[in-house]
Amino acid sequence: MMSGTGTCCALTQNPLLLSRSVTFSPQPPTPLQFPTTPPFNRFPPPFAQLRFRHSRLSALSGDGSGGTGGDGGSGGWNSGDNEADDGGGTWSFLSWYMALLAKYPVPVKALTSAILNLIGDLICQLVIDKVQTPDLKRTFLFSFLGLVLVGPTLHFWYLYLSQLVTLPGTSGAILRLVLDQFVFSPIFLGVFLSSLVTLEGRPSQAVPKLKQEWFSAVLANWQLWIPFQFLNFRFVPQQFQINRN
Repeated sequence: MMSGTGTCCALTQNPLLLSRSVTFSPQPPTPLQFPTTPPFNRFPPPFAQLRFRHSRLSALSGDGSGGTGGDGGSGGWNSGDNEADDGGGTWSFLSWYMALLAKYPVPVKALTSAILNLIGDLICQLVIDKVQTPDLKRTFLFSFLGLVLVGPTLHFWYLYLSQLVTLPGTSGAILRLVLDQFVFSPIFLGVFLSSLVTLEGRPSQAVPKLKQEWFSAVLANWQLWIPFQFLNFRFVPQQFQINRN
């Protein structure tokens, strides 16, 4: 994503989930429940064949679209009795987060997007741009846009996309990828850049900035996100598709 003062790299990583309570059992494990809507029901996560001695993790089955109530379908994780004996750790945090995601999908995704934007912009400034003093105003603006624009918009877009394209497997993932990258992304990048310049106090520069940076931002987005978005649409349930700016 391009900013008025430079290039921002929103770097996100899926957390590596570790638990001291994970053990292999010679008995057949109790299968976990995963979203049943294609294409996500064919490739359960690798920990599906593990047993958990002191915690039980389960995914609510539904239409795979995430959200609750009017957002269409239900998605997330059932916290149940999956608290570790020590009352903390990775699995306790994960179950707490998934419970919030299932109950408040839009606010949780908005806050998550804001945090990812904050971390991503700081990494971009300090590691890539190698500035001595980070531009905290820029970081705040990126975080704010993640909260009010990126997170909510992508939640409803992914929800609509999963309902619009119901083809299973690779064909459905490719069709969602085409719509996302060649229809939605160019429009969304234009809105994001215009909003950023306006919040910087230069609304009159929005059009010149779009002429200068919009196309290069779209090309950079395609180079990075086309392969990752294919994996995203092919294997990741919709309720976990949060941020990609």
